Amino acid sequence: MIKIKLVNQSPNPLPEFATEGSAGVDLRAHLNDDVLIKPLERVMVSTGLFIELPGGYEAQIRPRSGLAAKHGVTVLNAPGTIDSDYRGEIKVILVNLSNDDFVVRNGDRICQMVIHQYETFHWEEVSVLNSTDRGGGGFGHTGV
Repeated sequence: MIKIKLVNQSPNPLPEFATEGSAGVDLRAHLNDDVLIKPLERVMVSTGLFIELPGGYEAQIRPRSGLAAKHGVTVLNAPGTIDSDYRGEIKVILVNLSNDDFVVRNGDRICQMVIHQYETFHWEEVSVLNSTDRGGGGFGHTGV
């Protein structure tokens, strides 16, 4: 288990795992006033959270399934990536894909955050790639 430094400038509790098997923690809105998201509108919502990730880790910002299923509200750039060298406030781009207005209030759980380890890489430029049975097939080439 890694330790991640966190500054919480909101009155909300620290994000925590809801269950023993949870992969991510819910982040809450940090707002002075309610935010209305009209259909097909997008807004950037503050969380009041700042994190310091160790090198080789990223934080992924993902939609909450309940908001998406019940209200049509999702994270626009899902998954959003927070790099290990970013020190600014975590903000979340929400979009309302429903036909109804949606209101975000201070303290509402607006997304989930998953910490993920990654590898950096170097390019090896070549003129030909090894062949496979699949080849260049994609975008549904194996059927529905």
